[in-house]
Amino acid sequence: MSLSEKQLALIRQSFDTLRKDPVSHSTEFYEALFRRAPQLRNLFRDDLSNQGMRFMTTLGAIVDNMHDPEALSGRYAELGKGHRALGVKAEDFEPMGEALLETLEKALGDAFTPEMRAAWAEAYDEMAREIIERGDIEHA
Repeated sequence: MSLSEKQLALIRQSFDTLRKDPVSHSTEFYEALFRRAPQLRNLFRDDLSNQGMRFMTTLGAIVDNMHDPEALSGRYAELGKGHRALGVKAEDFEPMGEALLETLEKALGDAFTPEMRAAWAEAYDEMAREIIERGDIEHA
């Protein structure tokens, strides 16, 4: 990733807050996602608790390894193939990113500074691009 050390530190620091309560933060993420893209709801089981924990665990592993893009390449490919198999399209990643930013803003409040928001937005864009590319995810 082309993020600066300062951006990486801001991302790690803010994600530590989400790690403290992964269940409620993952629930907030999916609620925000489905408000933006209700058509994606049918891709998930009714009970999102397991999916939410997988989401938080995966995001945590990515955050922990952002400094080492080679360590993430296999994970991105796996995520891409899994999302493609579910029928996720490249355009679906935009509301996911918006939902993530909303979740962070809600969790962090005033601590979610414009600089932190910009770091997360850039990181998410890079993550999404890698997942889409490595998973050969189609555009709608």
